[in-house]
Amino acid sequence: MKILVVGSGGREHALAWKLAQSERIQMVYVAPGNGGTARDARLENVAITDPAELADFVVREHIGLTVVGPEAPLAAGIVNLFRARGLKIFGPTKEAAQLESSKDFAKAFMQRHGIPTAKYQSFSDAKEAHAYVDANGAPIVIKADGLAAGKGVVVAMSLDEAHQAIDHMLSDNRFGDAGARIVIEEFLAGEEASFIVMVDGKNVLALATSQDHKRLKDADQGPNTGGMGAYSPAPIVTPSMHARVMREIINPTIQGMAKDGIQYTGFLYAGLMIDAQGTPRTLEFNCRMGDPETQPIMARLKSDFVNVVEHACNGTLDAVELEWDRRTAVGVVMAAEGYPDNPRKGDVIDGIPAETPECVTFHAGTSIVDGKLVTNGGRVLCVVGLGDNVKMAQKQAYEAVDQIHFNGAQFRRDIGWRGVK
Repeated sequence: MKILVVGSGGREHALAWKLAQSERIQMVYVAPGNGGTARDARLENVAITDPAELADFVVREHIGLTVVGPEAPLAAGIVNLFRARGLKIFGPTKEAAQLESSKDFAKAFMQRHGIPTAKYQSFSDAKEAHAYVDANGAPIVIKADGLAAGKGVVVAMSLDEAHQAIDHMLSDNRFGDAGARIVIEEFLAGEEASFIVMVDGKNVLALATSQDHKRLKDADQGPNTGGMGAYSPAPIVTPSMHARVMREIINPTIQGMAKDGIQYTGFLYAGLMIDAQGTPRTLEFNCRMGDPETQPIMARLKSDFVNVVEHACNGTLDAVELEWDRRTAVGVVMAAEGYPDNPRKGDVIDGIPAETPECVTFHAGTSIVDGKLVTNGGRVLCVVGLGDNVKMAQKQAYEAVDQIHFNGAQFRRDIGWRGVK
């Protein structure tokens, strides 16, 4: 069987790496892929990004199944296009992907269906937004309505920061159309967790829990990023918390979409904030796997992922039970000089250690130029270590990180710190 994975990041490398482990797989194509997928003999990069051309490629190569990694092709309707041509694809339709592609749509949806989340209001007029912030005070959260690659959220701890964020998005047009409308919501205190499930239209299969680290620097300092590392499982999601999230957030979301006339299929990621009283609320929805959460999750998954995705496409996820490595996985992101604002490209990468049962390195912003592996994006690599506890997994990951070199590399030294605490 042949499979296509759409995307070029660390998430897509991890998905392709896992799918390629199935004995049923003849080839996994990655479109467009990166330097790491180019170097893996079980994977083949395809230099196509246009959805219609990808559909032609799938027909031509007799590819049995397509898995979509990033949000942009989902928001553009790649699933609708493939299904209209009778091609098997796992992901949400353009209509369902609005849960991620529009913060305003998601907040209105949550309010309508009683899904716990922060209080909010939406604005396209800067003057009104400024007045709302002045009336509500700080801390407060400002979000670009559309897709901004994980960078369209400002957690403003002061009124100055909040007003600056409004001006950046609405007046300076920093995020283009994505920031032409903003959502301003109350600041929620607590501990974050990533809760990711697979949905086949009616059945829901939860993946292992994880926790992301959004800030650039140790101790959660510095600017927000797309994610500087993640670990799995997340200790804050106890069995009772897991049941509560399924009952109060995940199931009502799938049922709410159906009530609104939208059948949800694909990955669904609920970013949670769990407060000191143990109450979970929804910060945001993503309509795909998280990055960097996918890397530690896939490193822990022992089940044949091809079978799982086939069940998801066939509406039979209720027949699947996942098997997980009991070890903890810690994924450390190595980012380029200048990330998140102006990542530098073209630095040569050396010293990536060979994959072992305790450690694997997934590529994100890498490419091969004149036979050399070089940086080609903000987040360059995600190094995943596995161990019997968080500390041992950290040790495996950081021993590998210390062997890897490229000029200006940035990474945190404390990924998984909450799990150690």
